[in-house]
Amino acid sequence: MVIHMEENHKAAPAVEEEEKRTVKGKNMYSFIADAWNRPSDTYVKGLQWERMIEWRRDENYMRVEHPTRLDRARKLGYKAKQGFVVVRGRVRKGSLRRRQIRKGRRAKRKGINKITAGKSLQRIAEERASKRYPNLEVLNSYWVGMDGQQEWFEIILVDPHHPVIKADRTINWICSSKQRGRAFRGLTAAGKAGRGLKWKGKGAEKVRPSINAHKHQGK
Repeated sequence: MVIHMEENHKAAPAVEEEEKRTVKGKNMYSFIADAWNRPSDTYVKGLQWERMIEWRRDENYMRVEHPTRLDRARKLGYKAKQGFVVVRGRVRKGSLRRRQIRKGRRAKRKGINKITAGKSLQRIAEERASKRYPNLEVLNSYWVGMDGQQEWFEIILVDPHHPVIKADRTINWICSSKQRGRAFRGLTAAGKAGRGLKWKGKGAEKVRPSINAHKHQGK
C-alpha cells in the first residue's frame, strides 16, 4: 500500500506539467495582419478588386456593420459592443499642387511645387467623419484601400453618452469633456503622428509642446 501511494505521489507532478503546457502558434489576428501587410501578395488583392467596385458606388462616410480589418480595429480600441460605430469614407489623393502659369503675369513668386497639405489624408477623413456624426467622437482610424484617385479609411467612432460606454472602465475616459473634438485637435493616433509626437530626442526638439509654439519649425 505504501509503495502504491509513493508511485501515485511521484506521478502527480507529471500530470500538472501536462496541464500547464500551452498551445504554441499564431492566432487569427496574426494571420489577418500578415495578409494586410502585403495586400498585393495575398488574398487581399482579389478582395480589394471586388470591394472597390462597390465602394465607389456607396455613399461616402457610410456606416458599416463590421470592420474590414478586424485585427487593426481591435488594436486601435474597437469592441463589438453597443456604443461603437465604424464608418468607411474616402478622400481624394494627391497633394495641393497649383496650376502652372501660362501667361499674363510673373510666375517667379507663384509657387507650384513643394506645396503639400499640413494634414494627412487620414486626418482629413477623421475630421469629415466627425462632422458627419456630431454626436460621436472619433477614437481612431485605419487604411483599407485606394485606387488611382481616392483612398479609403475606416473610422472608429464612440458614443460618449451611451450607458454601455459609460460603464466600461477601459473606454469611459472618452466621455470626458476634454475629449470633445478629438479629431480636430489632433488627439487620435493619426493626429499625434501628424504633429510629430511619435518621435522623441534628436530631430524632435521643435514639436513640443506644439508645432505652433515653435512657429511650425518642427515640420
